[in-house]
Amino acid sequence: MYKGLTEELARKTDSRILLAVIDGVGDIPNAELGGRTPLEAAETPQLDKLASEGALGLHIPVSPGITPGSGPAHLALFGYDPVAFDIGRGVLAALGMEFDLEYGDLVARINFCTVDDDGLVTDRRAGRISTEKCIELVELLSGIEIIDVETFVFSVKQHRACVVFRGEGLDDNIKDTDPGLTGKKPVNVTGSGKSARVVREFITEAGRILHRKHPANFIILRGFSIYEEFPSIRDRFRLTPAVAALYPMYRGVARLAGMDVLKCEPWDLDGQAGAVKRALETGYDFIFLHHKPADSAGEDGNVPAKIKAIEEFDRCLPSFLKLGFDVVCVTGDHSTPCPMKLHSWHPVPVLINGGPQRVGYSKVFSEKEALSGALDSFRAMDLMPLLLASAGKLAKFGA
Repeated sequence: MYKGLTEELARKTDSRILLAVIDGVGDIPNAELGGRTPLEAAETPQLDKLASEGALGLHIPVSPGITPGSGPAHLALFGYDPVAFDIGRGVLAALGMEFDLEYGDLVARINFCTVDDDGLVTDRRAGRISTEKCIELVELLSGIEIIDVETFVFSVKQHRACVVFRGEGLDDNIKDTDPGLTGKKPVNVTGSGKSARVVREFITEAGRILHRKHPANFIILRGFSIYEEFPSIRDRFRLTPAVAALYPMYRGVARLAGMDVLKCEPWDLDGQAGAVKRALETGYDFIFLHHKPADSAGEDGNVPAKIKAIEEFDRCLPSFLKLGFDVVCVTGDHSTPCPMKLHSWHPVPVLINGGPQRVGYSKVFSEKEALSGALDSFRAMDLMPLLLASAGKLAKFGA
């Protein structure tokens, strides 16, 4: 993407775009499925119909071989260079919980975890404790006091929480303490600066408090970031954008990009559909819809659960399609292969339906069909110009 070119050509129109993200949808061949992926094995008549009438391709979240976190993967989908606009999960989680961050705050995502008597991590998510249990533990950590900073701790969802350090002279040059794998000790906080001291003291005190709180008897911190001003897609692309997401982190990354957060009731895809309907009635023209369960299943290596998550999205898709979007895009932010139980670098299938597409290349929505689709392969940050062009929101370049 040429810097500033899309912004220069963007124009306001009445056309409406849906960007639907099935988190972690991409996968690799699985022996449990006879060499198919969960997406290939799932029954997806609605997605397959969209694919047959639209165009498929593959997007590369960051760069070939680079495994992205959820933050940069989504920012790339929104048209940001994920390397230039690198932001940690902490800020995203805090924004998603509508915490009033101040510029200069140091923020990190907390994972409650389980460690054994030797200090080795045996479960990075403490058995995915309930949100109610998380709230109890956060209340304990909220009493931690550290010299020279204010400390705010709040629950997010299940094993996830967030900590905000507020004070002068903080920086985010701190590595995650999450080892990324079980059977290893949490990574030590290194460095002699103020931020390193503050984080080290917080972790030490948290460990003392949680020592006997099995299974959540320790914490690992991820995504350290300083909160700074961020350019909005509202201004960049002349959109009126909103997000329908159930998980705070994804509401956070959308807020960072300038989207309004929709209230979804009930707390499921039906509630999201209702929220999107109301948003369109009040003038929004770009909706980011997020569906999380496929990613969670991939991280657990749970093939049946991932298939179920994809099929659940497919069953609810008509509720969104009937709302009259001019362009509908379905993709993932990254791949989360069940055999790996982690995010991966594998290109992600993408489907665009609506606007003047080269149709007839694909019959179903899958990794194999996307490989030979009309859209070919492209960087995730180039998806937004494709959607804007498909919706007639980009003017011609040059004479």
